[in-house]
Amino acid sequence: MTRPIDELADEFVLGLLEDRDAAEVERRLAADPALGLAVARARDRYLSLDLTAIPEDLPDGFAERIGAEIDRDEGTGAASASMPAANENRPRRLAPRWIAAAAALIAFVVGTGIGWQVNQSEPVVIAVLLDETGTPRAMVEDFGNDTARVRFLADVDVPDGRVMEVWTLPSADRGPVSLGILDAVGPAVLHGPDLPAPAGDQLYEITLEQAGGSPTGRPTGPIVAKGYAAPQI
Repeated sequence: MTRPIDELADEFVLGLLEDRDAAEVERRLAADPALGLAVARARDRYLSLDLTAIPEDLPDGFAERIGAEIDRDEGTGAASASMPAANENRPRRLAPRWIAAAAALIAFVVGTGIGWQVNQSEPVVIAVLLDETGTPRAMVEDFGNDTARVRFLADVDVPDGRVMEVWTLPSADRGPVSLGILDAVGPAVLHGPDLPAPAGDQLYEITLEQAGGSPTGRPTGPIVAKGYAAPQI
């Protein structure tokens, strides 16, 4: 899989990869922060649809009808504003990756309309947080200026009456420090306390806490996911 990383992430999130390629992306996520960030950005764009859309089966024969329409347009030239040159020998049918790229482009345009903007500076560290099975669940980007951004790589089941709380461990002496509370699964910017600049291998985790957050100022609930920071600058 040598395609551009953003295109690969879009195809992975859209479910357009072959099973073997999707499994390879899953394997790489834990060790490749750049890929994890690309997947997180893609999920940001599609998350509101993922969490609100009602799954529907395609009508019988849908794929065949679409294929027939493509063949009809190719035969009449209706799909193109100009006819190809007489010596054009390249195949006219769109490859699956171009279909995926088109879908990603449409999703990007939609996403910019329903998305959110944050400071575009580069994070100091990025941590991919894994659950107990080793599945990537979320990513934390720490900008080192009391600001951190959380992106989810997969849905998380948050029981009624619970919230997610994001923590980091700047040092063993200080202990875990809360970066903020998340009421729902979705991209979020957190403004936590003034801490020393984050460092490589610094621990980050998300726990389930009672409404309002941990009553003790320390993690008390079950761990949703945790991971260690990788320096970016």
